Amino acid sequence: MYPTLPHTGTFVLHSALALRLSPLDRGNLVTAVSPLNPSHQVLKRVIGLPGDTVCVDPSGERRKPEVEWCKVPPGHVWLAGDNASNSTDSRDYGPVPMAMVRGRVVARVWPNPGWLSNTLHRVEGARASH
Repeated sequence: MYPTLPHTGTFVLHSALALRLSPLDRGNLVTAVSPLNPSHQVLKRVIGLPGDTVCVDPSGERRKPEVEWCKVPPGHVWLAGDNASNSTDSRDYGPVPMAMVRGRVVARVWPNPGWLSNTLHRVEGARASH
């Protein structure tokens, strides 16, 4: 999740209760069971909700010939790392079932303790074209 969080040495607090109190939104940081290795957890950002159409750019470099589109199915989310060119995420394993999402990340515990909030802002009138 670099640059939002350093790759190592950072401890975060995630809340399963927060998932039940309010729905996920684009931009939320979440922990989830790794679709590639179920004995591990991943920390990713939600960029697609059920029904959304997301741009799948395998390189993270916006090379038009490589871009595809994927519609997020019901009961799933599309997860991405903040460092797109060096992240294993939904571009590799596809939409993630909500049942695999363990909690919303609400705070950084170490170092520099503090609350984490959604830093993405909706752009009114923006539309994807494909």
